[in-house]
Amino acid sequence: MVELISGFALAVWDTLKQMSPFLLFGFFTAGILSVFIQPEMVERHLGGGGILQIVKAALLGVPLPLCSCGVIPVAASLRRHGASPGATTSFLISTPQTGVDSMLVTFSLLGPVFAVFRPAISFISGLAGGVLVSCCGDKKSLNGKNPPVCGGECCAKGGEKNRFKRVFHYGFVTLPGDLSKALIIGILIAGVISVFVPDDYFAGILGGGIASMLVMMAVGIPMYVCATASIPIAAALIAKGISPGAALVFLMTGPATNAATISTIWKIMGKRTAVIYLAVVSLCAIAAGFLLNYLFAVTALPQTGKTPWMIPGYVEIISAVVLIVILAGTFFRSSKAEG
Repeated sequence: MVELISGFALAVWDTLKQMSPFLLFGFFTAGILSVFIQPEMVERHLGGGGILQIVKAALLGVPLPLCSCGVIPVAASLRRHGASPGATTSFLISTPQTGVDSMLVTFSLLGPVFAVFRPAISFISGLAGGVLVSCCGDKKSLNGKNPPVCGGECCAKGGEKNRFKRVFHYGFVTLPGDLSKALIIGILIAGVISVFVPDDYFAGILGGGIASMLVMMAVGIPMYVCATASIPIAAALIAKGISPGAALVFLMTGPATNAATISTIWKIMGKRTAVIYLAVVSLCAIAAGFLLNYLFAVTALPQTGKTPWMIPGYVEIISAVVLIVILAGTFFRSSKAEG
C-alpha cells in the first residue's frame, strides 16, 4: 500500500513538473489575449454572413481565452449582434476544444505533433460545422431566448484600467480559478491511471482501431472536462495502451461537448444546429483519430512527451511550486468568498 501511495504521489508530481512551465506561460499569454481581444471586438469582426466570417470565427476561437461559462454567452451575443448561424457555430466548436494555455500543455505532455495537430483539427471542425449550419441549419433568430449569464471576468466590462494588472489578474487569478478544480481532478486521474492500470492494458482490451475511439467518444461526449485538464488524462491513457488517435478523440469531444452545452445550443439556436454541432465534432474526432494513427504508423515521430529541448530540472520544480501556490490561492479565495 505504501508503495502504491508513493508511486501515485510521484506520478502526480512528475506530471506537475512537466506541465507547469508551459502552463504558467500559457496563463500569461491568455492574460494578454484577454486584454487585447474583447468580446466587443469579436462581435465587430464576425458580424454578418459569408464564408469569411466562418473562417475568422474558427481562427479566432482556437487561441481565444474564455472561461468555460463564457463560451455560450459570447456566442449568443455574436448571434444577437448580427453574426450568421454558421459563424456562431464555428466559434462554438473551435473555442472550447483548445486555447493558448492548453496548446502549451499539449506540447509539454504529448509532444509537438499533438501540439500542432490538435488546434489544426479544432479549426477544421469549426470550419466544417459553420459551413454545414449555413447550408442546413436553423435560420431562426434567438427569439428572445437568453443564454446563461456569464459572471466571470472574461465577460465583464469596465473594472481595472491598468492593462498590466489586468493581464496578470486574468492570467494568474481568474483563469486558474476557472480551471483549478478540473485541472486538479485531471492530474489526479492521470496519477491513478499511471499507478493502478497495468502497461498496455487498454491495448489488449480495446486495440488501436475504431473500438477504442468509440469508447473514448462515449466517455467524452456527455461529460465536461476542460481543454487543459483533459491532457494529463490523455497522456496517461496513451502510456497504458490507448492509441494516439483514440486519445485525440477524447481531447476533442470532452471539452467541446457535454450535456449542458448541447441543451443550450438546442434552445437558443435550434435542434438542427445542435444535431449538426454534435455530428461534426464526433465525425471530425473519429476522422482525425484515424489520420493521427496513420501519421504515427508511417513516420518515426514521437507519440508523447518528446519536446525538442529539455527544461532544467530546477525550472520545473520552481514552476510546479508556483503553480501549486496559484491553485491553492483559488481555493482560499473561493472559501473566503463563501464565508
